[in-house]
Amino acid sequence: MNKHYEVIIVGAGSMGMAAGYYLSKRNQNTLLVDAFDPPHSFGSHHGDTRIIRHAYGESREYVPLALRAQKLWEELEKISGRQLFSKTGVLCAGAPGSTFTQEVIKSAEEFSLPLEILDGSEINARWPGMNLPEEFIGCLETSSGILFSEDCIRAYRELYIQEGNTLKINTPIVDIEIDSNIAIVRTEDAIYTADKLVVCAGAWSGKILEKTGLHIPLMPTRKTVGWFECNKNLYDSNSLPAFTIDLIDEHYYGFPNLHNSGLKIGRHDGGHSVDPNQFNREFGEYKEDEADLRSFLSQYMPNANGKLLKGKTCLYTMTPDEHFIIDQHPENKNIIIATGFSGHGFKFASVVGEIIADLITKQKSAFDLSMFSLDRF
Repeated sequence: MNKHYEVIIVGAGSMGMAAGYYLSKRNQNTLLVDAFDPPHSFGSHHGDTRIIRHAYGESREYVPLALRAQKLWEELEKISGRQLFSKTGVLCAGAPGSTFTQEVIKSAEEFSLPLEILDGSEINARWPGMNLPEEFIGCLETSSGILFSEDCIRAYRELYIQEGNTLKINTPIVDIEIDSNIAIVRTEDAIYTADKLVVCAGAWSGKILEKTGLHIPLMPTRKTVGWFECNKNLYDSNSLPAFTIDLIDEHYYGFPNLHNSGLKIGRHDGGHSVDPNQFNREFGEYKEDEADLRSFLSQYMPNANGKLLKGKTCLYTMTPDEHFIIDQHPENKNIIIATGFSGHGFKFASVVGEIIADLITKQKSAFDLSMFSLDRF
């Protein structure tokens, strides 16, 4: 079997599924290929929810992308008929000296975003489930909130297929060749060719790009998240926003109790460098899987430090500077690379999908992508 497409996208997770949808809207004959059946639990998009923030602590250069992403998520919600976003607000708080919190404040000022500044005692008074030191500084952003990540991918998948495009699931890539500017993608049972190729396979991107002769510094990292029994009066979504808290040497994020699932908490920094094909996916394999989360809860949210209801592992695909890679292959401009989203990329999946479609169809993006260039490595 050998079929030719205008575009082949390797990796149908967050970015790939979005890119497939936006390319389908531009009448590009597209093939999406994934080693699993998205949404699935092997990559970076599972676990029900993701935070979307607009005032951005990682760098204010992300703010225009975040605002465009929010608009696109809201459009997708209307088109798909699914609830994809809940405007719970997001509280970013930090210990004294937190550069993350300072950057949130500066980005809000630069882009005139609504932001309320609170100290630790004001945070504790407003949300009695919190127990932050008085000297902590918090920033409440009421226009942001929670994305339902797996439903976002389901929505893109359904609309992509409705447009008559092809999705190959449970189909690992065996090899990729570039011959006379035609991409040749081999799976176990077929060969596909395309004029243009997109590689956005998350933790597997490095292995796949090596087949094209490109080596980039990606570090797949095992991460964990847990849901804990909590006082629902204190931690339900009508009582508590989503949150991210920078302790300087540790950084945690979490979600209010949604649909009686418990308070969800994860540690953003740390984790174990792994081979995505060979690592232990069992929550609790390492003592710190639960211990780190409980340590945070016991000190800062003691009434959520209840029974562990469930725990999951996922993968971050880290770059050295924790900024994304969105660029053309240095040796072939018909190959677009979108990877290394470093644990803070999901919220941008909608706009990254649109950017990929722009790079494929227009050879340029409306956004400044220089921060995401491969040249920096």
